[in-house]
Amino acid sequence: MTRTWQITTVTDAARARISTARLTAAYGVPPLERTRLSAALSARLRQCLTKGGTWRLALEAPTRERGQRLLRVTLTPDREASAAGEPPWRTAVACPESADAWDETADAWDEEVPDDPAALAEALLGADEDTALALDRLGEQEELVAFHREELHQTNQGVLALHAELDAAGRAQREAFAAERKARTEAEEARRRLTFLADASAVLTTSLNHEEILRRLPDLLVPRYAADVDVWLFDHEEGPGRPAPQPAAAVLAARTGRPQYAADHAGGLPGVDDQPPSALDPTRPLLCIPLPTRRAPLGVLTLSPPGTRWDPDDAVMLIELARRASIAIDNARRFEHNRDIAETLQRALLTELPTTPGLRLAARYLPATRGLNIGGDWYDAFRQPDGSLITVIGDVTGHGLHAAVMMSQLRTALRAYAVDGGSPGRLLTRLHDFLHHLQPDLYATAVIARFRPDDPTVTWAAAGHPPPVLRLSDGRVRTLDAKPGAMLGIPLRQEIADHTVRLSPGSTLALYTDGLVERRAEGIDPGIERLAAALGGFGPAELDADLEGAADRILDPLLSDSERDDDVCLLLCHIAGGGERPLPVPAGTDRTRT
Repeated sequence: MTRTWQITTVTDAARARISTARLTAAYGVPPLERTRLSAALSARLRQCLTKGGTWRLALEAPTRERGQRLLRVTLTPDREASAAGEPPWRTAVACPESADAWDETADAWDEEVPDDPAALAEALLGADEDTALALDRLGEQEELVAFHREELHQTNQGVLALHAELDAAGRAQREAFAAERKARTEAEEARRRLTFLADASAVLTTSLNHEEILRRLPDLLVPRYAADVDVWLFDHEEGPGRPAPQPAAAVLAARTGRPQYAADHAGGLPGVDDQPPSALDPTRPLLCIPLPTRRAPLGVLTLSPPGTRWDPDDAVMLIELARRASIAIDNARRFEHNRDIAETLQRALLTELPTTPGLRLAARYLPATRGLNIGGDWYDAFRQPDGSLITVIGDVTGHGLHAAVMMSQLRTALRAYAVDGGSPGRLLTRLHDFLHHLQPDLYATAVIARFRPDDPTVTWAAAGHPPPVLRLSDGRVRTLDAKPGAMLGIPLRQEIADHTVRLSPGSTLALYTDGLVERRAEGIDPGIERLAAALGGFGPAELDADLEGAADRILDPLLSDSERDDDVCLLLCHIAGGGERPLPVPAGTDRTRT
């Protein structure tokens, strides 16, 4: 059902507006929507009155569309306006499901609109109640909006504060990550320096030759930590001519014992004094580090940087390396000094071999290449009162000056016992008792061979020593491995037996110490076999012609290793061929064998 109004005058417009407001209220349209509809309709009606003519306002009863009830309002112009292209104005408002029916209310609402202008004005004022109510609601909404605006402002402040905290936390986290990376880098650099320091120290301390240490030092530092390395040792021989000039910073480091940095800029190195650039080379920075020892500085290590300057931590590491290098050089020089003394003492204790017709002797002594180069190996040859020639070779356990001193005492004791005569076995027995009482914790091995004038035999005895090797005149080689006595000095009473073997002209007896034949990986037997093969490889006349050369040719293949842990002694006793006279027999000599 549709309700229509013809609108020509202002009164028609007012009555239509009032009726529309009442009908929409009757159908339960909310006040806010009624106010919007009234405001829009009033504006359209004002335009219609301005244009003139007769307009028709139509309200269609609510119908269901798209799930809701809609009340439609249409304002249609007259024919002239329509012909001029004026379009109708349409709008719709939603009605509740419980709205009253159209036929029950329409006429009643329309009849209530008065024709009297005063009453009409009053009705218009009453129609604006919806507007007042909407304004009240709008005020409430404004207060609510203001309240929510304040809440939103507070929320925004909290969000901003949270963002600030998050930004600060992110900045702190970034700083922590940067600090962690820096710490990790510094730790890696420190580990690298410590590894280098440990490896370099191992390289420097493995050698006991100070010249070799001086050669190794630049190889360790260039080019990683230095572009150039110079070592100034105070008592080092520079060669002919005047000594090389040294930078003033090096001289100052030697005098004060403190590291010096000479450059045209401050070094900023911990524990290092800054000095002006060196007059010898003003463009090159120099780090001069003293080489300290327990007594006085040994010298100065002068370095130039691999780049423009050193890292402070690298400088600290270089100072520590210089200290360790100084200790290594000082220890090597002490060792070399003691070794020279020991070798001089060792060779002073070795005997000049006697010259005997019919018997040739050749001896070789080689100190160990490791250690102090002094040990207990010894050989000796001397005559007894009856004209016999005693040859002996022995080995005192251990190394060093103590072993050398005990070897000297054993040699002296043997010569003293030999004055009373006695066979090799008897002499060794007396040496055993002497060593056991003199030095209970020291032991020795020895083998003694006695050659008697005009006697084609040799008497020998051994105490814990490698067996003699005999080369016969026909080239055959025998190992004299008859049962020896035990080591000299052990806590055991023993009588060492003699052994006799027949010799013919051209025979050679080899006495030696275990350093010649013993190797850690294979023991002693293969070495004795090599010695026997070397001795048997000589021709019949070679030993007669050159016994000294034969001794060297025996040592060469047996000592192919460049380093030896033990001393080496070799004593060759060669019976001359038929062309030479035998050993002379002093008057009154007793030829009986003991």
